[in-house]
Amino acid sequence: MITIVELGCANTASVLFALERLGVEARLSSDAEEIAAATKVVLPGVGAAGFAMSRIHELGLFALLRNLKSPILGVCLGQQLLFDSSQEGDVECLGLIPGRVTRMEGSKDLVVPHMGWNQLQVTLDDPLTAGVSNGDYAYFVHSFACPVNDFTLATATYGAPFAAMVRKGQVWGCQFHPERSSVAGARILENFVKL
Repeated sequence: MITIVELGCANTASVLFALERLGVEARLSSDAEEIAAATKVVLPGVGAAGFAMSRIHELGLFALLRNLKSPILGVCLGQQLLFDSSQEGDVECLGLIPGRVTRMEGSKDLVVPHMGWNQLQVTLDDPLTAGVSNGDYAYFVHSFACPVNDFTLATATYGAPFAAMVRKGQVWGCQFHPERSSVAGARILENFVKL
């Protein structure tokens, strides 16, 4: 069963509903035993990295999430939490993917947060990006961005390129909300289910 980690800082119901639309049995949980027993784990999040990491520690999930053997998908803030650290609150994150999450640069023509549809540029072939094409649109809402590095599967550009999708081993991430990203988002969730 797929388990969606409930930290109290995400719209987990929309992720659950998107998986149910695909005919997938999933559950919400903050229980370490249930998360450890999951065939796959989704780590969604919205809001501040510091609060989310505090919740992970309070719930006793830090070591568990760092050592999961089953595939994990971080969504939005959940992707940022996969990295070493975040400039937001100067917080140490899960350290599953190298790099530091930094605040996006705004300007008079570039409002932060980055909110709305943006195009993906696939940079690496991967089971998660199967059927996703350059130029496909995804829905983003974020003020901080993950760096482009060797683990970047896809980028998007908002002022500067940032990692829209990442992977290292059994750990994947999407900066956008796949559950709100129409056909491309549904394809990515379906790909994750099939891993």
